[in-house]
Amino acid sequence: MSPKLTPSKHENCSERGRKRLMHSQVPRQATIAIVLLALFAVEPAAAQNNAVCGTDKLPEMVEGFFQLTTTLGIVGFAVVWQADTLIEIFMPDPEQKKAFKRHKRSVIKSLVVLITLGPLYTVAGSMMGLPMAECVNFVPW
Repeated sequence: MSPKLTPSKHENCSERGRKRLMHSQVPRQATIAIVLLALFAVEPAAAQNNAVCGTDKLPEMVEGFFQLTTTLGIVGFAVVWQADTLIEIFMPDPEQKKAFKRHKRSVIKSLVVLITLGPLYTVAGSMMGLPMAECVNFVPW
């Protein structure tokens, strides 16, 4: 006896084919939409010449915001580091201690990124001629 194919199995095959076709069309449509949006919506923003630097108080406000967020990030680092160290003291399990040491390493990586992004943007931005780097100082100290 040969196995009988039921209509539901054929329908499942055709549905899978339609789903595959739809999945391949969605990224293509999204890419086209992003490209069209970039061409038509970004053009007016690119036409503005030094919108941030042309104002009186906006560069100082951006600098103050950057300094405030960097300071809060450094304080947050100190609090998390001390909390991890304190909790690590009371952990009897070596696996838990290893987990806290991994967390402390990720906290240090975050601090390094936080501290280096501002000066890096200032130096690289001025070399590339970015308008924000010309009038805003992103060095937090």
